Amino acid sequence: MIKPESTLAALRRGDLAGARRLDLRGCGLEQLPEEVFALADTLEELDLGDNRLSALPAELPRLHRLRVIFGSGNPFTALPEVLGACGQLSMVGFRGCRIDTVSGAALPPALRWLILTDNRIAQLPDTLAERPYLEKLMLAGNRLAALPDLSASPHLALLRLAANRFSTVPDWLVRHPGLAWLALSGNPFIHRLVHRPSSPDIATLSPCQIEEDQLLGEGASGLIHRAWLHEHATIPARPVALKRFKAAMTSDGLPDCEQAACLAAAGHASIVAAEARVADAQGRTEALVLPLLGPEFRPLAGPPSLASCSRDVYVDGLAMPVDKLWIILSSIASAVAHLHRVGLMHGDLYAHNILWNGEDRALLSDFGAASFLPEEAGLRAGLERLEVRAFGLLVEELLQRADDPTDARCTRLAALREDCLQPEVARRPAFGEISARLGPASAR
Repeated sequence: MIKPESTLAALRRGDLAGARRLDLRGCGLEQLPEEVFALADTLEELDLGDNRLSALPAELPRLHRLRVIFGSGNPFTALPEVLGACGQLSMVGFRGCRIDTVSGAALPPALRWLILTDNRIAQLPDTLAERPYLEKLMLAGNRLAALPDLSASPHLALLRLAANRFSTVPDWLVRHPGLAWLALSGNPFIHRLVHRPSSPDIATLSPCQIEEDQLLGEGASGLIHRAWLHEHATIPARPVALKRFKAAMTSDGLPDCEQAACLAAAGHASIVAAEARVADAQGRTEALVLPLLGPEFRPLAGPPSLASCSRDVYVDGLAMPVDKLWIILSSIASAVAHLHRVGLMHGDLYAHNILWNGEDRALLSDFGAASFLPEEAGLRAGLERLEVRAFGLLVEELLQRADDPTDARCTRLAALREDCLQPEVARRPAFGEISARLGPASAR
């Protein structure tokens, strides 16, 4: 991989003519290099993250093909208004800055994907509702207590509002026909639920019972190691996965909320949830013990790309037998029905969060965007049915990849898809009904 510092040197030598993407992260920049404008006729993606920028030049619209800009980790205090003059700009990412001001003038007319996670924003302009292509809005970790009315934003599909100051959900939100993925954890009206007691079925372990082994992976919210669990002196240690959470804000919300959701989600065969928690002498959770999955379990799809925005990316040419699709969908419907029964919304019900062994098991994973559902019945039902739309989109995606579209079961799945995508949110079926219609995976 070419280091950004080398890219900067190449830019200044004039070696990058014709470049479509420019990565200048961590170069110590205090202003945009003038040489960038030599790429005006080709540059489409510009990453200026982790520099010392506090403003962008008025000449930025000269980059007339620019579609994507990242300014994360810079000391901006306002979203630069010059962005609003960039006619092709559709993705704007300014995460972890010091932004407290967002004016309507800063919002590009073609805005599709806006990332303002982990800033100091208390108010957004009403003109956000005038951006007709807005599809993905990531606002976790700010100071928001209200939102502009986005009920008429036809393409809005994903909304991240975790770790803000909402005392309730905006009225229009639970009626929005296109919204499918929502994160609300860490707001005052539901955050107290994070601290409710864990299920009595979740064991509490001392650190001496866990022997950490190799690092398996690292995500935004934590590190996962292979580990050995010593449950009893007379029983051989067994392999498990151990997740230690970071303290940092993620794009979905707070790690302690994910931790609480992992504990609350336990108890279903198609969910990757906590088996136990590791606590210190004061009873504080240090880590979670998760099942160690074999290498046969792989994500069903890749996460959304810059181009697909809110939709997953599948392997080209994927064709699956209808009985396998049925196993996946019945397993996941049953899993989400369980989550809703215990008072959780997954918030990120995507194929890339479904682990599939290729034969007979599908597991729902990743609780980073999960939220505890409020106790008020009407609001709770509305939020549950937003998640039904996400399932309907999953059904749609898998139907498009069925190896035999003439199979009678595809007709049944198509009818289910239409019910789940019903634009009148209140008329969508609950997950209990969906699960009953699909039946158990073993009865396909």
